[in-house]
Amino acid sequence: MFRPPLALALTLLLGTSAVAQQTAPVTPPPLPATAPPAPQSQELVVDVTGGISAPMPIAIPAMATPAVVNTAAKPTDVMGRELAQIVTNDLKNSGLFNPLPPAQLRTVMFPEVTAPAFDYWGGSGAQALVQGFVRANGDGTLTVGCYLYDVSARTELARQGFVVSPGDWRRAAHKCADTVYARLTGEGPYFDSRIVYVSETGPKGRRIKRLAIMDQDGANHRFLTNGQSIVLTPRFAPNQQSIVYMSYLNDKPSIYVYDIGSGRQRLVVSNVSLAFAPRFSPDGRSILFSMAQSGNTDLYRVAASGGAPQRLTNSPGIDTGGSYSPDGRRIVFESDRSGGQQLYVMNADGSNQQRISFGGGRYATPVWSPRGDLIAFTKLGGAFRIGVMNANGGGEKLLTNSWQDEGPSWSPNGRVLTFLRSAQGSSGKADLWSVDLTGVNERKIPTPLDGSDPAWGPLRP
Repeated sequence: MFRPPLALALTLLLGTSAVAQQTAPVTPPPLPATAPPAPQSQELVVDVTGGISAPMPIAIPAMATPAVVNTAAKPTDVMGRELAQIVTNDLKNSGLFNPLPPAQLRTVMFPEVTAPAFDYWGGSGAQALVQGFVRANGDGTLTVGCYLYDVSARTELARQGFVVSPGDWRRAAHKCADTVYARLTGEGPYFDSRIVYVSETGPKGRRIKRLAIMDQDGANHRFLTNGQSIVLTPRFAPNQQSIVYMSYLNDKPSIYVYDIGSGRQRLVVSNVSLAFAPRFSPDGRSILFSMAQSGNTDLYRVAASGGAPQRLTNSPGIDTGGSYSPDGRRIVFESDRSGGQQLYVMNADGSNQQRISFGGGRYATPVWSPRGDLIAFTKLGGAFRIGVMNANGGGEKLLTNSWQDEGPSWSPNGRVLTFLRSAQGSSGKADLWSVDLTGVNERKIPTPLDGSDPAWGPLRP
């Protein structure tokens, strides 16, 4: 029987190539009194006839602490348990891992972090093991150590250390989960990222809509605007310091930029009747948007600081929903110039416009993948569904099959999409969901109220 190593097993599952292992410096705990078992050349037993389609069993016990200290956030022993739970949730939600239940996890003491009890874990069914520690530092910061082991081979696969303020302790857990995910899948990380969206409440037709921001798992949620004016289509700037969006402030729908640090907003395009669907360029220097003038809607570009817009399209009909390729050289957009909504690509200066969608039905809200290989879209034809296609229009694949899914937005690693799912009927209820490229792993993202127009931000620095 073929016995691929642990990392290769998940690479086969994903059908992707491996990437370099992260090797950031770490502050490990003191060496244990007993040396860890010597690495062996033994490989994992993988059932290639059925096992590679199942999530990988992984053990993630509570993170140890060298001493219980009451920090500004919470005691380190409590934090150690919650850190492990966040790592568990992240990996489970990816659909690629099956964390062991609490009853199968043993208590790991601080010296054991670098000397795992492989004999125990080998009998638990886990193929991979994540252990770590949290330590309160004298300057008020925290050090969180994260270690990944191959249980069968009894080897260390990765280690990372993070020094964070008490207020950022959850980010250390997301970074640990990113370390594990990237090492075992060969995919880029995405757990330490945020989502901005429109929070909605109230009856259909009189919805109160506010900008809101949260971690990708729904934690650290906060509202950015007060709901006095309707807001739509928020999108992160590449540096994550600001958000561009459409607002009906003073009953004049136009494009604004919200500064996350100061809470201030500024008008980008003035003296227009209707401007909407904004999005930053990959370098953050300009904003792509749609503007209606003289009965025609076209795509425009304006400097992020403001100024005179530059017109990019000039065809009869509605051109909107523009999204840059990651290198900023091309733009995908939707247009009804052929009689129904279809997808087109063009150069960033508006030249060489070509249609790329030719399937049945209509296509809307295209978004270029951060990897550059795929374009996500909303497929309209009876129901609204989320799909992807190659950048040249081939290889179309629908990922969802609900009544009304729309407005996809890519995770930083280009493997997961978040989108809006509306409930059928008169309630107007809408929620945020995510789905990966397999179309199998679909889940609801928790929000305090209803949600729409999600936009996934880049990986946090």
